[in-house]
Order: sequence, then C-alpha cells, then structure tokens
Amino acid sequence: MSNDLTQHIDYELLTDLYELTMAQGFWQCGKQNEQACFTMYFRENPFSGGYTVACGMAQLADIIESFRFTPDDIEYLSSLPAPAGGALFDAGFLEYLADMCLTVDVDAVAEGTIVFPNEPLVRVTGSIMECQILETALLNCVNFQSLIATKAARVCVAAGSPVAEFGLRRAQGTGGVWASRAAVVGGCASTSNLLAGKLFHIPVSGTHAHSWVMSFPSELEAFRAWAAHFPHNCVLLIDTYDVAQGLENAITVGLEMRERGEALLGVRIDSGDLAWLAKRCRARLDEVGLNDCGIILSNDLDEHTIASIRAQGAIVSGWGVGTKLATAFDQPTLGGVYKLSATREAPDMPWVDHLKVSESVTKLTFPGVLDVRRYYHDDGKLAGDMVFEENQPVNDEERIIDPADELRQKKLAGKRFETLLRPLSRAGDVVLADTLRDALAAQTRAREGLAQLDESQKRMLNPHSYPVGLESGLFYRRRDLAVHLRGLD
Repeated sequence: MSNDLTQHIDYELLTDLYELTMAQGFWQCGKQNEQACFTMYFRENPFSGGYTVACGMAQLADIIESFRFTPDDIEYLSSLPAPAGGALFDAGFLEYLADMCLTVDVDAVAEGTIVFPNEPLVRVTGSIMECQILETALLNCVNFQSLIATKAARVCVAAGSPVAEFGLRRAQGTGGVWASRAAVVGGCASTSNLLAGKLFHIPVSGTHAHSWVMSFPSELEAFRAWAAHFPHNCVLLIDTYDVAQGLENAITVGLEMRERGEALLGVRIDSGDLAWLAKRCRARLDEVGLNDCGIILSNDLDEHTIASIRAQGAIVSGWGVGTKLATAFDQPTLGGVYKLSATREAPDMPWVDHLKVSESVTKLTFPGVLDVRRYYHDDGKLAGDMVFEENQPVNDEERIIDPADELRQKKLAGKRFETLLRPLSRAGDVVLADTLRDALAAQTRAREGLAQLDESQKRMLNPHSYPVGLESGLFYRRRDLAVHLRGLD
C-alpha cells in the first residue's frame, strides 16, 4: 500500500514535457497500443567504487499505484501554448489521458540488491506510450536513491560501527525524505529525519545541539539538565567551548549518573582533530572507569575520513554522517538510463529487437526482453552476472562476454544461479511483496550482498571489477544488429 507521502505528489506530472508530447505523437500516429520493452541500467559504479546498492523501487511502486491524470492536471496541460501559437496538446489526446490507467508490467531487482554496470535494474513492458510516460519519474527515484544507498553502504563498510544519518538540513528539499530511507537501506542504523521515520518505519535517533549548552549559564549545568531529562538516552556534545573541559564536565555527570543507577551512553565530538581527540577522550574515560561510555564522531564525515580516523587507532562506537551522505557530495548523479530494447505490434506477436547505435561502444544499448542471472561459487561468494534475453536459449557453456571487450569472457556453467528481476506490477497493479517494500528488509539484503563480494571488490580505491557480461548469443545478436543498422552487412 502506498505511504502518505504519495498523497501530496502528482506523480503523473513528475516528468519532462517531451514525454507527454511524444505520448501525444504516439496517439496521433495510432501507435498507443503498440507494445514496447524498456530497460533501465547504469554504465559505471558511482564514487569510483566496485558496486552499487539498488534502491528506489518502493517509490516506483508508489508512483504506479497513484498514477492518474486528475482534472487539475488536464486543465493545466490544456493551458500550455505551442511555441508557434495555439494549444500544445490536442483536446482529444487530453480526453484520452483523463481516462487512462496504467497497464504496464514492471520487473525490478529487489531493493538492497548489490548491482553492477550494464545489467537491468528495472524492465517495463506494455504500451509504448505508457512505458514512455514512466521514464522520467522512474529514473528520478531509482537513480537518486541507488546513489544515496551506495554512498551509505560505503560509509558503513568504512565505519565498522553504527552510523546515524542526519543530512536532512543539507539535503535537496523534500528529496531528503527519500535520501534518509535510502541511507538506511544502504546500512545506516538510524536517521535523524522524523518524517522518514514515520513514513518508512525506520529507526530515528538524535542527541542535542550546541545551542542547548549555550542556553545555560554553564556547560556543566546544561549536561546535568540533559541527563536529568533523558537518563536513558544521554549522549553529551562536548565541543561547544573546549573539548578537554567538555569531557571533564561529561565525566562529572557520568559519575553522578552511575551513582543513581543510570549510565552515560556517550560523548559526541563535532569539531577539531577527531582522531586525536577520540583517542584522548577514550583514554580519559577509561581512566575514570567510564569504560562503557562510547565516543561518537561527526563533522563532515565520509567513507575516506572515517577510514583515516580508524587507521589512526581511534576507537569509535558510533558516527554521525550528514551532508556528504544525504547529498552524495562527491558525485551528484548515478547516470542511469532508460532505453527501448524491443517492440511488438500486439501482445500475441513476437518481439522485435531494437538497438541504439553509438560512436562509443560503451553507449551501444542492449536489445531484447532482458533479465539477469546471478551465479555463485560453492562458498556463496558471487561468481558473475549474465544479462540474457528471456525469449532466447542460453548457451550450454553459460558463457558471458564483456559488452565492451569480446576478449573478456567467462564460463559459468555448473554454478548455482538465480534470476534478479522480480515482479513489481502486472497490468498496472502493484504486486510487490511487503518484504520488498520494507527498508529494513532491504538493509538486510544489502548487508548479505556485500558479504558475498570479495574484499577486493569492496576496496574504496581501485576496487577489483566484478564480472558482468552478455550471454554469448545475445552478444553476437547485438553485434550483428549494430552492423546491420550501420549498413555494414
């Protein structure tokens, strides 16, 4: 069932203008019932990494569930002028939109699945007009959320202890709600975002700001007041004035809490040389017997600064990561694309392959109705992924070929495999299981998937590439089709 957020968004207009002008063109040409297959994929892992965490499919299900052109939508579209004068949209076409219901079939990888370049994340089949209209909204949610989930996974792999996401104040508008959910899918233990917590049933957490300390006559009074009111959730921010003095005040309060049968859960440092300060604080806390008091670090952290802090020997019980996580600070987009791969005149007719030819081999698309097989080694580690055509036989060797390099091949026959695309909607009705819409279940899938990667594929710098290739028959059909379209046969 859709969440409350969808009640406030007209997803049918969350699109580019050209999607609707193309839809009108299909309608005017009598092609509105022609069947099409579109595939969404990306060409490079973000952050120069070795993997990507798929996310955004829950919102895609929401989009499909709530998709309907309202009278207000139709009125707005009817008001748009054509550049050369007159109305942009035909009145008959707008009547068609007013009565239109989505009838598409959508298949997608489960949220939290570890995915790689050049393999389908989402496949949409149905009337070419409906498939086209979905393009922008689909790319918007899957690109963005997969990007944030991947950043979160990298941060959490580097951290080795719980990470709290609190980037809402720096996020791009209400997109921060979905960013918080994606961060949890990627591995974060909690978010500071209350709206995300409510909508998506994910854990929320938080401490206090410097303003709490500044509002009291002294830091010690501020700490004592916080401990009195939150004895079961007491984490003290100790860098408002001076970390060394803040730590001593926190120790005073921590020892007072112990006498009352309570516990100081932690101290948080939000500025300065975090590695040096964390080690100093750990030594002092242990010295006074507050061994169970944790140290939480924040302040413009990302996977690289966290890895550096840990490499310096700092013992950290938790991390707060905001701006660089919720905004994907060092890479603003995933770059996923949505390409037509096959058409047919009617549902009972055979599919016809389509291919976009490019001067660059990396931008040559993939023809057919595609799916992905994931193969496993006997020890459960991932062995390789095969992109294959559903309506064609797979070669006996189960050989994959790198789409950009015919010499890079791998045989996968005899290994256990599963197919990755799962039903999300059928004839426009969402059939996605609740477990595939749940953020915490997706988080579990992401953790399990990361554990199945070789450590070399999880390196922050220069990771080993994971083998993804086209089934050999698909590779050669693609090559022959490209030769034909170029007029070289």
